[in-house]
Amino acid sequence: MRTIVHLLRHGEVQNPAKILYGRLPGFQLSGLGQQMAKAAATALADRDITYLVSSPLERAQQTALPFAEQLGLDVHLDPNLIESGNYFEGMRVGAGDGALRDPRHWWVLRNPLKPSWGEPYQLIAARMILAMDAAREHARGHEAVCVSHQLPIWTLRMAMEGRRLWHDPRRRECGLASLTSFVFEGDQLAQITYSEPAAHLGTGAGRGA
Repeated sequence: MRTIVHLLRHGEVQNPAKILYGRLPGFQLSGLGQQMAKAAATALADRDITYLVSSPLERAQQTALPFAEQLGLDVHLDPNLIESGNYFEGMRVGAGDGALRDPRHWWVLRNPLKPSWGEPYQLIAARMILAMDAAREHARGHEAVCVSHQLPIWTLRMAMEGRRLWHDPRRRECGLASLTSFVFEGDQLAQITYSEPAAHLGTGAGRGA
C-alpha cells in the first residue's frame, strides 16, 4: 500500500522590515505568496489527497487554503509542524545587518550542533517525524499535505536520508512553496522527491522560514 506525505513550505511572506520573523504572529503571505500557494495547489490538483494539515502560524494556514478550497478538505493544525524558535527573532540578520555584527550576540553562535534558534536539530527532527507519521496514518493508502517551514522540512529530510543534521543554511533545497514528498510503501520509506511548482513566479525579499 502506497502512501505519500507532501511537506509544503509556505509561500512568500509580506516583510517590509526584512526581519527574521520566526514564530512572531501577524506575518502573512504577500500577494506573490498567495499566488505561490495557488500554484502548489494546482500542481497537486489531480492527486489523491485525503488529509490536509498545517503549522498553526498564519502564513502556513494561508498557504493551505487553496488546497482546502480545491479539495473540499478541512485544514487541521499540528503544532509539531511549527517553525523553530530563534534567538534572532524580530531582528535583521542579513549580510551587513547589525544583529550578527554585534558581539553581544556572538555567544549563541558558539555551538553549531545547537543552533541560534535554541531548538537542537534532534528535537526538530523528532517532532517533524511525529507530524509526518500522524499525517501518514490519516491518509494511509492515499496522500497528505503538511504545510510547514524551511528549516523543519529540511531537517526532516536530512533525518530521513540518514544525513547529519547540522548544515550550511545556504545549501538547503527547500524553496518557497516547494514540495518535499515522502513516498512510503507500507511503513517503509521508498523515495523522497522534490519539486518547486511556484518557481516560475520568482521570489521576493523576506526573512523567516
